[in-house]
Amino acid sequence: MPARTHTLPRPVTPGSVDVRLPWWALVLPALAFVALLALILNPADAHATTGDPAVTHLVERVQQIAGH
Repeated sequence: MPARTHTLPRPVTPGSVDVRLPWWALVLPALAFVALLALILNPADAHATTGDPAVTHLVERVQQIAGH
């Protein structure tokens, strides 16, 4: 049984682009950006686990460079 195609509710004019995004496609990246920005601005709230000392050293160097 062939699938039916749905017609568009309004006519599409040549050369126009109709893009519709769901609400979460805009909100989730914005929330992620705000959360990461908050961690950058206040790194005291970010509790990292102890791990590889090379990674810790790299993060400290990046913070020093970003601070100047």
